[in-house]
Amino acid sequence: MKNNMYKSLIVFLFLFPLISSITEDEMRKRMQALYGENKEITGDYDKALSVKCNNGIFVGKTTENVLSFKGIPYAKPPVGELRWKDPVLAEDSDKVYEAYYFGKIPIQTEWESIMGSYYPIGEDCLHLNVWMNVKDTSKNKAVIVFVHGGSYGWGSTADPLLDGYNFVENHPDIIFVSVEFRLGFLGFINLSSVEGGENYKTSTNLGLLDIICALKWIQKNIEQFGGDPNKVTLLGQSSGAGSISLLPLIEGSEGLFKRIIAESGSFSLTFSLDEAEKLTQKMIEESGKSKMEDLVALSEEEIIKLNSKIDDYANYAIRDGNVLPLDLYEEYKKGKGKDIDILVGSNKDEVRYWIKTLNYYSDFISGEFAFKHGLPVLFENNIKKMSDEDKEYVDEFMSLQKGEKIWKITEFYTEIVFRVPMSVQADYHVESGGNAFVYQYRFPGEEEVLGAFHSIELSHVFGNLEETIYTGNKVNEELSDTIQEMWANFAKNGDPSTSEYKWEPYDTEKRKFMVFDEKIEMEENYKSEQRELIEPLLKYYINGNYAQMSYNVPQVYRIVAQLVAALIIITGLLYAIFSFLF
Repeated sequence: MKNNMYKSLIVFLFLFPLISSITEDEMRKRMQALYGENKEITGDYDKALSVKCNNGIFVGKTTENVLSFKGIPYAKPPVGELRWKDPVLAEDSDKVYEAYYFGKIPIQTEWESIMGSYYPIGEDCLHLNVWMNVKDTSKNKAVIVFVHGGSYGWGSTADPLLDGYNFVENHPDIIFVSVEFRLGFLGFINLSSVEGGENYKTSTNLGLLDIICALKWIQKNIEQFGGDPNKVTLLGQSSGAGSISLLPLIEGSEGLFKRIIAESGSFSLTFSLDEAEKLTQKMIEESGKSKMEDLVALSEEEIIKLNSKIDDYANYAIRDGNVLPLDLYEEYKKGKGKDIDILVGSNKDEVRYWIKTLNYYSDFISGEFAFKHGLPVLFENNIKKMSDEDKEYVDEFMSLQKGEKIWKITEFYTEIVFRVPMSVQADYHVESGGNAFVYQYRFPGEEEVLGAFHSIELSHVFGNLEETIYTGNKVNEELSDTIQEMWANFAKNGDPSTSEYKWEPYDTEKRKFMVFDEKIEMEENYKSEQRELIEPLLKYYINGNYAQMSYNVPQVYRIVAQLVAALIIITGLLYAIFSFLF
């Protein structure tokens, strides 16, 4: 009873700002206007705009020099008996299809922080998109395959922020691909506790297996677009970066890609089997179905409604000991994936993104207010699970920080969820003989309190500087051009250096990394004392999981006390006013 009261207060504190706004309506209209259905072509078509793939001939559209193909299916629709099953490559076909529109995106709820989430959704979502510059007719171009973020429960390739047009317009010698994959409880759920679930052992990480399936399709077909199947680089952001960092650890991924560029995502963005069980039980509870045969029989409409009830409990990729190993760091330490070139990095103020997210929706309570009161609840939950020895590391880390406690906690999460795990990943990779480059993005947006927060780099990476959802009106075209050139160079030859900037490889002695800010330059051994304190704590895989936290912690008591005190004061003032008036 007491815990429910605390929970209600916290939910009120966080969700009171989440009310509809004109901005949300505008995003919905914009995304819905992009939708169309790709149809079979039975008559004449422009062969100059077509590409023959194993599963059909696809006809694209040109905009100036760029020819795009959208909504190409790479697998059979994962519906009916294929729900919660491994993806199956699309069957061979000689039919001709339009590839004008993005396919439906994976089932998800609308989320104001991700514009792409307003695009039409559906179970039949295993599609990819290809952009190529027809001005460059050379063959064997390097291929970049983008995997979007969104906490493994949201996100879409249809998001204008993530459109590949400008990248290939600026770099004609690159083929750019983006991939959809299953999300939420259709892509990442442990069904072993459900009757009949023993036949769904890979349901824990189907989204990752979807990406592997897409890469197999790319291996079969990308030459038809002018791409080189031996020069495939994976580019991912947030959970997308986590995904591509995990792929080398999955059996069957060998030879499908040569390099990865992981932006702001790490092994920390994963769940244990224990953490994942909450979603399974919520699914059973909300659906009223405890057998797989009944869950598979649910209609798409029922699945969409069910997801809307349980999406707050969406899992990350799951360390299941089956698709993924239980100890991810140990596998990299053993040299798994050492033949793959990696480029990894994070943003200076990652966690301040959640101020932005909470700030979208209301003028009554600021995102900063909600953030300052809510993040300490999560912090106290995470610390409670640590050994006394490890709590001392946390105390020492906090003592190194300056300013208000909330900003100390913010730095703790930026380090333990993002920067340090990626740095350790790079350490293990080079110790095994692999090639690695590391960066930190520091260029802030328009809102000073947010700094260089999570996702702010995306418009600069894609060259879509007009998409200001994260940056505001503060953008830097020269910075965008440089990052794009570096990403393209890395995809082509494994070295992101340009004629103007030499990017030195990462090593475990100096730990050199590239800084992206008003000034672009190399630095070394960044915050090494903080790293030494955080590294022993990585075994906890702290991931920002808020859906399962306890409200029986001191910060909640403080919030309750503050609310009670405020109510007493307000009651006293009202009493005084009424006494004076009446």
